[in-house]
Amino acid sequence: MASQLEIQDALRGVMHPDYGKSIVELGLARVLSSDDGTLAFEIQDTVPGGQHGEAILESAIEAVQALEPGVRIQAELTARSRPNPVGSSGKGSIPGVRNIIPVASGKGGVGKSTASANLALALASTGARVGLLDADVYGPSIPLIMGTTGGPQQGGRGIIPPVSHGIPVISTGFFIRKDQAVVWRGPMLAKMVEQLTNQVEWGELDYLVVDLPPGTGDVQLSLCQRLALTGAVVVTTPQPMAVNVAEKAIIMFQQLKTPLLGVVENMSYFESRTTGEREYIFGSGGAQRIADRWDIPLLGKIPLATTVRETSDEGNPVVLADPKAPAAQAFIEIAKQLGVAVAMANAKAEQESMVQINF
Repeated sequence: MASQLEIQDALRGVMHPDYGKSIVELGLARVLSSDDGTLAFEIQDTVPGGQHGEAILESAIEAVQALEPGVRIQAELTARSRPNPVGSSGKGSIPGVRNIIPVASGKGGVGKSTASANLALALASTGARVGLLDADVYGPSIPLIMGTTGGPQQGGRGIIPPVSHGIPVISTGFFIRKDQAVVWRGPMLAKMVEQLTNQVEWGELDYLVVDLPPGTGDVQLSLCQRLALTGAVVVTTPQPMAVNVAEKAIIMFQQLKTPLLGVVENMSYFESRTTGEREYIFGSGGAQRIADRWDIPLLGKIPLATTVRETSDEGNPVVLADPKAPAAQAFIEIAKQLGVAVAMANAKAEQESMVQINF
C-alpha cells in the first residue's frame, strides 16, 4: 500500500481549474482511511461557487489509481467545509460548528457589519450551512441588516436562534432594550460572549461568522481566548486612518495567536451609473498595503454603492436583493476566496498538529 506521502504527492498533481493550485495546496483533498487494500478519501467541494467538483473527483481517482493499480477506492465528493482541527478536538469548540470566523475592523464606520451579513449569505448561497453571530454589544445592527423579525426561543439545551434568509442569527440586540445604553465591565462582556456561543443551539454549521465590535477590547479578547477560531477577516476602507487602525486589529490577532484569513477593502471606489467612471473617494490601495505588509491575502474590494446601503436598511442584503450588482458580485467573489483561505488554513493546521491518517 502506498504511503501517505506518496498519496498526497499523487493528489498534488490534480489542479483546481479556477485557482491554478493543486487540491492538496487548497486543502480540498483529505485521506480518510486505508485498510485491507481499500483507500478512502474525500474531495471537499467547499470553494463557494465552484463548478468543477465532479471533474476534480474523477481526476483524483485517476491519480491514485495510477499510483496504486488495482487498489479499491472509496472516493466521495462532499460540500462540507474542512473543519478546524483545533476546534474538532474539543478545546474551545462549539458543538456542531466546524469553523468560527470573526470579522473585525479596528475602527467603526467601515461597513464591517454589512460585510459580515453579505459574506454569510454569499457562503450560504453555495449550500454551506452558515450562522451569524452579532457580538457588537455597543451597536448591534445585524438584526436590522438581516431583516430578522422574530426573537430567540428557549430550547431544550439552550437558546434557539431565529432564522433569517435561511441563516440562524443571534445578536446582543435581542437581549438589550433599544433605549438602553450598554455600560458593561470586562466580566460582563466575557459572560456575554460565553452565552452567545456555547449556550446557543447552532446546529450543524460549516461557518459561524462573528461580527465583532470595533476596537481591540474585552469582547475580542474573550472570543480569542475562549474559542478555537479558524481565522479572522479584517475589514477596512482605503483611507490611511482606517488602514492604521485596521493594522492594530491585525496586531491584536497575532498577539492572541489567531490566524488571519485575509483583508477586505470596503468602499473601495464609486462607479458612476451613467459613465462608468470610477472615483476613489477614500483614496486607493489601503488594503493592498495591509496585505503586502502583513503577508495576508487581499480577499477583495467592495465598491461604494447606494444599493448596499438601501438593501441593508431594508433587511434584504444586496447579495440577495440584487445578486448581479457589482457590490453583490464583489461579496460573492470574496466569499469564494474566503472559502479557499479557510480550507488552506485548516489543511495547514492539520499538518502542524499532526491530525493525519495513520497508515
